[in-house]
Amino acid sequence: MLKSYYIYGIDTSIMTYKFIPCRLFLVGLFMVCHVFIMPAQTNGTPQIHTWELLEIELKTENTYTNYYTEITCWVDLEGPGFSKRIYGFWNGANTFLVRVVATKAGMWTWKSGSNQPNDNGLNTKSGAFKAVEWTDKEKEDNPNRHGFVIPTENGRALQYTDGTPFFMIGDTWLAGSTWRLPFRNATTQDNYIPDTGIGFEDAINYRKNQGYNSVSMIAAFPNWEADNHPSTYADSSGIFLRNAWEKFGYDVSDAIGTDASGGLSYWGTFTSKNMRDEYGNLPFAMSDTYKGVSDFNTINPEYFKSLDKKMAYMSEQGLVPLLETVRRDVGPSWNAYFNFKESFARYVQYLISRYGAYNMVFSGIHLDWIPKDFSLTADKFNEALTYHLEKYGPMPFGQVVTTLIDRSTYKAFGHDKDVPWLMMHSVGNKPRDHRVTTAIDTLFNLSPAYPAINFEPYYTGWDHSINKPNGERPPANSVRDNYFARAQMYGSVLSGALSGHVHGTAAYDMTSTGEPSGARPHFWEALKYDSGHHMQHLHTFIMSEGHYYQNLQPATKGMNPHKAPGSPEMGLDGWSYMMRTPNKDFALLYFENQSVLPELKGFKPNTSYALVWFNPLNGEWGQPIHVKTNKKGVLELPLFPDKQHPSIIDWAMKITEIKN
Repeated sequence: MLKSYYIYGIDTSIMTYKFIPCRLFLVGLFMVCHVFIMPAQTNGTPQIHTWELLEIELKTENTYTNYYTEITCWVDLEGPGFSKRIYGFWNGANTFLVRVVATKAGMWTWKSGSNQPNDNGLNTKSGAFKAVEWTDKEKEDNPNRHGFVIPTENGRALQYTDGTPFFMIGDTWLAGSTWRLPFRNATTQDNYIPDTGIGFEDAINYRKNQGYNSVSMIAAFPNWEADNHPSTYADSSGIFLRNAWEKFGYDVSDAIGTDASGGLSYWGTFTSKNMRDEYGNLPFAMSDTYKGVSDFNTINPEYFKSLDKKMAYMSEQGLVPLLETVRRDVGPSWNAYFNFKESFARYVQYLISRYGAYNMVFSGIHLDWIPKDFSLTADKFNEALTYHLEKYGPMPFGQVVTTLIDRSTYKAFGHDKDVPWLMMHSVGNKPRDHRVTTAIDTLFNLSPAYPAINFEPYYTGWDHSINKPNGERPPANSVRDNYFARAQMYGSVLSGALSGHVHGTAAYDMTSTGEPSGARPHFWEALKYDSGHHMQHLHTFIMSEGHYYQNLQPATKGMNPHKAPGSPEMGLDGWSYMMRTPNKDFALLYFENQSVLPELKGFKPNTSYALVWFNPLNGEWGQPIHVKTNKKGVLELPLFPDKQHPSIIDWAMKITEIKN
């Protein structure tokens, strides 16, 4: 939030508190350092706001060979309606931090402990603080002050803890955690237009001005480096070390097939994009035993200190990021050379301990593809993530846990007890056409109900075999290209993915300043694609009746027909979608390009309704049109606003009952 407090470990016999300087934040047009210092005291209690990050610092008195693997520390946190163990994380040297928030106003107490009972620096420290509520104006300024995002009571959508609706409008910045989008500690202009030299704050504010409330990032990319190895290669034992995105313009063809390649090359001659932080740090040390492999037992806190700044800034700006652990291609080497289940669970907990006091959605694994060579199986990841849950427990403050997937999480993992760590289902990556809506409909009808979302829909500007609806590849940022993105936006949500939608472009790999573009464009160019601008209109459409959209249910079967004759299943033309509330007083509809007007069944008989057309290109509503259903509850639609039939662009519509 606006302030991050630090509290040193406290000797309970003295009960002294000390706040130390927090990080740099951008507020308005000024760069300021918030310094909150409360003198040592024996009377009085520190005061923070609810949902405001507070850090408790613990310093070991003993010396250890590997602080990351040898020490597990925590505080037992008690407050109004809350009693839970919150784990800390190693922050370098002999320092551990425990990040906490107060979920309700009132008095809170904590007491530290660890798996090292003889270390007085970690154990039996304790303290107390008071939490107060934000004002309504302060909540309006930053929606994260409404609490962390959780599922709605009916399990279909998302909301802040206080019940305020949260409909995710996200963008895909998978490498945004790295130097490719550097955090500059610099101001950004409100009218900034993306260009070379773009920084993290620039990009966040540009998307925020377009109505975005989330971005998706992978926390770390172990084994990725711009070196003399191909982007995808195996070591001499045949273990694939990475299946990375290419660093365009860096040709290693001379090394392929030689000792310099490190073994087997798979395809292409480009090396990997390097994924260090702004200061050249890697997330893990490199192994001395296994060439080209990260040492997953030796984490580098300096790398994550860079990510800290970005997570704090997004919190300040009111965003709720999707933070993913790693991409699946690191799995084969991790599993081959380390105790995967134990060390992967430790890494997952490190991220949760470090960022679990922020408002976020957490993804256990970026499982965009499950090939034999470049990934572990879904079962293997499920086993490790279930082990993590059993050892460390769920998210500390109730945040949602999901995962990015190809096909659907239900097909890959199952549901409920089959995958106990999963709280939110997803679809994505492939297929990127009408077939994905069938998968979403399946998710909606699962019991118990989980929220669902499409994390990797059609990506504008991406020339790839899985990104060609019905075999078509339009020019980047063309009318047709941006239309395909809109069709996936509205089609996904109105098939039951009521959590929101995540937009994507061909620049998901974030080719950055100083690098040539290649098969994918520079990041700042793709940010300006029209499809990104259109996402805000989806939010306007869905939220037009406030939280009432959370009660919608798929009703496309009530459209006759909902497919235009000859419209392809593997395309994105000619289909229509409808969701409607159980009491039939509210419905949202979407009509793709080349749709035909359907007859709508299943509404209340002999009842008057207001129909309002919505233009997904500009977010403008038409004038209400009053119609009345017949005695069978059938509603006849007027012509599309442009009087074309079949439609030649896409349209959306809201239907509400006119009540006397």
